[in-house]
Amino acid sequence: MTSLAGRPTRIVVDLDAITHNLHAIRARVGVPTMAIVKANAYGHGLLPVARHLQAQGVERLGVAFVEEGIALREAGIRVPILVLGGIFGPQLGQFLAHDLEITVSSLDKLRQVEAAAEAAGRKAAVHLKIDTGMARIGVHGASAGPFIEAAVAARACAVVGVYSHLACADDPAHPMTALQLARFATACAHFERIGAPMPLRHLANSGGVLHFPDTWLDLVRPGLLLYGVLPDPAARATVDVRPALSLVSRVVYFKVVRAGDTVSYGATWTAGRDTRVVTVPVGYGDGWPRALSSPTASAPGARRGGEVLLRGRRHPLVGRVCMDQFMVDIGADSAWNEDEVVLVGRQGDDAIGVAEVAERAGTIPYEILVGLNLRIPREYVGG
Repeated sequence: MTSLAGRPTRIVVDLDAITHNLHAIRARVGVPTMAIVKANAYGHGLLPVARHLQAQGVERLGVAFVEEGIALREAGIRVPILVLGGIFGPQLGQFLAHDLEITVSSLDKLRQVEAAAEAAGRKAAVHLKIDTGMARIGVHGASAGPFIEAAVAARACAVVGVYSHLACADDPAHPMTALQLARFATACAHFERIGAPMPLRHLANSGGVLHFPDTWLDLVRPGLLLYGVLPDPAARATVDVRPALSLVSRVVYFKVVRAGDTVSYGATWTAGRDTRVVTVPVGYGDGWPRALSSPTASAPGARRGGEVLLRGRRHPLVGRVCMDQFMVDIGADSAWNEDEVVLVGRQGDDAIGVAEVAERAGTIPYEILVGLNLRIPREYVGG
């Protein structure tokens, strides 16, 4: 917990909400869960969230980079951890030393992993990545046979899993998911053809969990959904999840802006009347998007200017968002220095969700959450 004398801006993470979301996902899918905690647990805090998930009995964790996996191991996290990103050969010793599961995405990568494991006198735990339509990393499904055969035969590798990633599952009506599922099934059938045991098959991300039961297979990999946010405006809320993150700050300045006067850089917003404006100590230096500037000052791609909650009412941002501060037009309303301002979360009878912030900034909820950087202190409640 931050002290009352600390920075007035803070992120509050509700660990009980994460628990609720994990249980709701488990109840829907009925298979084990790999909780995705990459990118600082989507802005919620890598170590506190991972510790909490481990205490809740989560079966596995997923990260993007080996450095994230090492941080988890050094913090005492003992559950299996898969590094989802493409491997960089010189780092393979770090994977092995910290007992991290490795994504193998080509025959060449397989040979690198096998050589590193043999040199270390260890057996590498690997998940084979099949490209079924993302064209990011992975062996094409149609040519997966020789890759799977080589992986099964590799003496210094244990094939723990085989997986792919869904490109369009956030949209329940998109036909791409059925095509990817078929391609994945064709690739996995090669294990049976060569008489090898089937490893853990995993395909479903948050969109798959929400919309496509056929993709649940042996393991699901929820990310954004675990934190209580739907991945797309088209997504159906088939799982009852609760937002886990709030972002709050305080008023640090109050002034009257006269009609005709301008606010912030570029003088892009002009008061049409005498009005009251407050300053909030948050800016793009914290990851709060500049695209939330008032419409006449928005960066390209912004749809609507941002809003905040102050004394239970919505008020618009005016002028450009600065690196460390932004201004809010409260009209004829009253406010005092140190009044709470809610950027994300609930105040009174209203709430501003991450999805709304993303829509106003012309981006996606993922980018809003992971953009909230470590300059903002985090508090944890519940758990």
